[in-house]
Amino acid sequence: MGRISSPEDANQIIQTVLDLNNEAVEKFGILTLDSRNVVAGIHVLAIGTLNAVLIHPREVFKAAILNNAASIVLFHNHPSGDPTPSEEDIEITQRIVEAGHLMMIEVLDHIITGDGKYCSMAEQGLLNRSQSEPEK
Repeated sequence: MGRISSPEDANQIIQTVLDLNNEAVEKFGILTLDSRNVVAGIHVLAIGTLNAVLIHPREVFKAAILNNAASIVLFHNHPSGDPTPSEEDIEITQRIVEAGHLMMIEVLDHIITGDGKYCSMAEQGLLNRSQSEPEK
């Protein structure tokens, strides 16, 4: 499928395979990556409503573990067209990042798409990778 070396790479794969920009409801999923950041799988984990989707870290990591993932990229769409992360998006992402830290499966990014645009939560500084990492 391809190697992920940037948020743009992840978004390109997500759009090519799933075309999330044309969905009428929110869909949440993950890209599972091997130790070289090569995509091992694409998993849609939850389908929601026009403006919400429920997801729990256990569903995220079940798919990641079954795929032998070294790391993952989260993704979902905003049918409204605005890819700006909501407070709920930030909160669940931080919970998933914390769970990943415990499981030693790194969450590299959370890509939110909408209206042909995307937001990388990693680029926005919204991934709280580890409570114990010193600030640089």
